[in-house]
Amino acid sequence: MTLQSMTGFARVEGTSGRTRWAWELRSVNGKGLDLRLRLPPGLEALEADVRRLAGEAFARGNLQIGLTTSVSEAQVEAVVNEGALAAVLALRDRLAGTIDPAPLKLDTLLSVRGIVDFREAEESEAETQARDRDIRAGLAEAIRRLADMRRKEGTALADVLLGQVARIEALTAAVEADPSRSVAAIAERLATQVATLMQGATALDRDRLHQEVALLATKADLREEIDRLKSHVRAARELIAEGGPIGRKLDFLAQEFNRESNTICSKSNAAAVTAAGIELKVVIDQFREQVQNLE
Repeated sequence: MTLQSMTGFARVEGTSGRTRWAWELRSVNGKGLDLRLRLPPGLEALEADVRRLAGEAFARGNLQIGLTTSVSEAQVEAVVNEGALAAVLALRDRLAGTIDPAPLKLDTLLSVRGIVDFREAEESEAETQARDRDIRAGLAEAIRRLADMRRKEGTALADVLLGQVARIEALTAAVEADPSRSVAAIAERLATQVATLMQGATALDRDRLHQEVALLATKADLREEIDRLKSHVRAARELIAEGGPIGRKLDFLAQEFNRESNTICSKSNAAAVTAAGIELKVVIDQFREQVQNLE
């Protein structure tokens, strides 16, 4: 599975009958999947389809999904008031003996108020179903395009993250290979520190001395931190290769990376190791910033 970014945009528009419609989808970072919909009056029934399709395509992200519609041209139809027409014809028949019996013409009937009304033609049931079907198909296409954009950005993010993981690995190797971590260097530092402890101490307890030496040795040893960093590097690469919604997992790994780099900086007795630890923190912060964009 490929990685997905949580940012993207898609627009799909079309025409169905006299109705012109357009879908716009915007996606940004989010802790979960949060949908905000804007649907025109009369099309609220589409909400269920929107939520279903978005839930199938995405695991995380704040999505703003909007639909706009407009009627391209109004069609007018004439509606005859049958009751009013019947009343007029009945009046003509009743007055046939007292007034001119000439036949009623259409223009005469049209001039009688209430006989004919003109209004915008309503869509047939078949036209409404075809419109809704086209709009739903447009929604599916818009979600597909948004998912494609998020995957493209996710692929680019994967390259960035792998580069940062490689930098973390290189800095970890630099800490591991630093001369200050050699047995001789550690022994020399311990000897100096023990000598400092002994100065002015006429009766230093042997057990206390062993405790202090053990503490100094523990502080000088970065083996555990280095091993954990290497393990986290392997885990990060495996997750990126696995793909899918791994943003939360990588964010947890970034916290673990940061914890080990903090410990290295606090334990360091060498300028080169401290510098590498600080650089580690910078790269890890950059790594975590990028991870925030991943689904």
